[in-house]
Amino acid sequence: MELDLLLGDIRSLKEKRSVLRPIIAELSRRTEAAAAEVGEHDLHRRAGIGVSIVAAESSHVRDVLDHAERLVAERPEVTLLSARRGLHSSDD
Repeated sequence: MELDLLLGDIRSLKEKRSVLRPIIAELSRRTEAAAAEVGEHDLHRRAGIGVSIVAAESSHVRDVLDHAERLVAERPEVTLLSARRGLHSSDD
């Protein structure tokens, strides 16, 4: 899943990192997913966070991604603009 975020009153890339780092850490800690900043590296007020999980059941993957999306959407310092998902299987 890729999350497109609009950040609040951010004036530098250093401030951006200070906002994103706790979000990414929380995603890793509270879900079974891996998370990382994956886009909009040069923009101060925009960010892309990628969230990935490997599981045997697609329903479990959806549950974890739903939880991750809610965690980010509930953060007051960011606005979740979109969440794009892709599900891949070993048959792809």
